[in-house]
Amino acid sequence: MEEVREIVIPGELLGDAKEKRAGYGTFIEDGKIISKFLGLPKDSNDYLSVIPLSGVYIPRKEDKVIGFITDVEKAGWLVDINSPWQAFLPLSEGVDEFIDFKRTDISQFFDAGDVIYAQVGDTKRGDVQLTMRTPVARKLKGGVTIKITPSKVPRLIGKEGSMINTVKEKTGTIIRVGQNGVVWVSGEKIEKAIKAIKMIDEKAHIIGLTDEITKLLSD
Repeated sequence: MEEVREIVIPGELLGDAKEKRAGYGTFIEDGKIISKFLGLPKDSNDYLSVIPLSGVYIPRKEDKVIGFITDVEKAGWLVDINSPWQAFLPLSEGVDEFIDFKRTDISQFFDAGDVIYAQVGDTKRGDVQLTMRTPVARKLKGGVTIKITPSKVPRLIGKEGSMINTVKEKTGTIIRVGQNGVVWVSGEKIEKAIKAIKMIDEKAHIIGLTDEITKLLSD
C-alpha cells in the first residue's frame, strides 16, 4: 500500500492566525487560517499555505515559463503559456538589437510554432508580458514538450533541485521546467525521462516517491 501525504479540503482549519501567517491557498476567518483548496498543506517558517492538487496556471511576475509562439504581430509575438491568459512578447523584450519593425520581418527571430523559455515581466491590467532579457531565456530547439499540473512543478523540481537533477543524470537529458506546467526534454533517454516526469505528476502526494523514481530510472 502506498502511503499518502496529508491532504486538506476547502474550508478545513489549518491553524491559528495568532501563531502563523496565512500563505498561498489560504484565508483568515475568525482568527483562524482556512484552506482555499483541495491540496497539500505546507508549514514554512511563519506561513501556512496549501499547494492545490489541480488548477490552471496563474502568471506571476518573474515566473519562468515555456511558451509556444502562436502568431507574429507587427511589434511582437503572441505566446501560449498554458494559461487562460495569452501572453505577449514585445519586440523590445525579445531582441537585443534595434529593429525597425516597419522594414523587418520579425518572424526571422521567432515564428509561429517556436518554443521559448522566457520570464513573465509584467501582469498589470490583466495583460501578461514576457521578456527574454534574462540569462536563462532562449529559444528551445528540438526536444519534446509535455504538460503537467502547474501546482506539481515544485514536486518535480524537488528540494534544491534534487528530483529534477536525478532525472537528468539518470537519463542523460537536458530538461527545462516552466512554472506554467510545461516541461521541455532533450537528450538521450527522452522516453524514460518523460515516464518519470509523468509519474511525479500523478503521484506527487505519495510518500516515498523519490525512491520510486530512483528505482524506475535504475531499471
